[in-house]
Amino acid sequence: MTSNSQPATGEHPPGPDGFPVVGSAIASIRGGLTFSERMAREYGDVVHWEDPTGHVYQLNHPDDIERVLVHNNQNYEKGDEFQKILGPLTGNGILNSEGETWRRNRRLVQPSFHPDRIQVYSEMMTDLTGKMLDGWTDGEAYSIHEEMMELTLRIVTKALFGVDIDEYVDEIEAAIEAFLPATASLPNVLLPEDVPLPSRRRMANARDTLDRVVDDIIRQKKRTPGEHDVISMLLAARDEDGEPLAEKQIRDEAITLLTAGHETTAVSMTYTAFLLSQHPQTEAKLVAELDRVLGGERPTMADLPELTYTEQIIKESMRLYPPVPRIVRESVDTDVLGGYRVPPQSKIMLNQWVVHRDARWYDDPLAFDPERWTGEFERSLPRLAYFPFAAGPRRCIGDRFAMLEARLILAMMYQQFHLELVSSRTIEVIPTVTSRPKEDILVTVHERQ
Repeated sequence: MTSNSQPATGEHPPGPDGFPVVGSAIASIRGGLTFSERMAREYGDVVHWEDPTGHVYQLNHPDDIERVLVHNNQNYEKGDEFQKILGPLTGNGILNSEGETWRRNRRLVQPSFHPDRIQVYSEMMTDLTGKMLDGWTDGEAYSIHEEMMELTLRIVTKALFGVDIDEYVDEIEAAIEAFLPATASLPNVLLPEDVPLPSRRRMANARDTLDRVVDDIIRQKKRTPGEHDVISMLLAARDEDGEPLAEKQIRDEAITLLTAGHETTAVSMTYTAFLLSQHPQTEAKLVAELDRVLGGERPTMADLPELTYTEQIIKESMRLYPPVPRIVRESVDTDVLGGYRVPPQSKIMLNQWVVHRDARWYDDPLAFDPERWTGEFERSLPRLAYFPFAAGPRRCIGDRFAMLEARLILAMMYQQFHLELVSSRTIEVIPTVTSRPKEDILVTVHERQ
């Protein structure tokens, strides 16, 4: 019997009792991913607690997660908490918007992720990765997260916006670096939105910075429109009445793609380098594949079908350290999940971090084992036992872009360099919107002969 085929009951699922008024909110915020793991371990596939907004349900079974994201997705919205956290940054972009606004804007943005465009992006990705690697000095130490953040930022703006952002890099990075940690602060999550807080001032300042940067890019595109870039397409778009999109909507979409389009790949590549630094046999097998397939040449899209181990490494890295560690939804109407009736306006927590580390689906789940990702193994998994890009209609629009980018970056980095870990062999992951490392991950780069 699957989790959500059980007879429905009106009782709440098991879960922590919490405290008056705040329920388990403080414990869940302070505990982060450790709290999510403990809830699954102690209470099972469906866990219930309360916070100041009402009912919270943590789902730990792929069948229930599939119902929310795929089979009954129309009953689940991003919800108030998601808007509260990301709305100040991304406004009404495709990450936050609902209904017809979301459908319209996704249709407008979708052509930028067509396979024909992805082919063009691959050359930009390798060019910009090559420039980064040319700047590395043998024997020097680098923050791999900072390096990946800058590289993926340059890639997304060049590929999707058609601009170079040399003059904006530091401003954009500083704004995102200020915004994301502020979203996870306890007062920001618990207190009403009209309460002035230092974290909210930092978030507002970050949005002001990004507004200014994107406005400059929009002005450039008004003067010299591109043929395929996102902003030029949004500027040229007309609604059913023949009216152009509001400039604020264009700005929201641009900031959404700017932030989401580079942050997730950057953290994914950071954790991949961290894991490879501690698994020399895996790195040696990767380098052997790169030597055999590429023969010293720069990778292209045509090489990717043969870079199977490269892809397995990225899949396994995103299993252990999913770039987005959990997804939040809010129920619209009553539903049944895991045999329990879930009322409207309930907060639904879907944890990639928990499901990806579940021993029911993965042997030795905390081990870094890229070789587990055979075709047979993937076919044996429940559909949503692995969902780094979410699923259903709201699946990440840039998933193919991100996987292409990750494979090309990884191939070029390890084709030219060995990365030696010089910081701690253990890391703490901070679950903001993404799964950022709390401390810098420092590596010394050694050029391959």
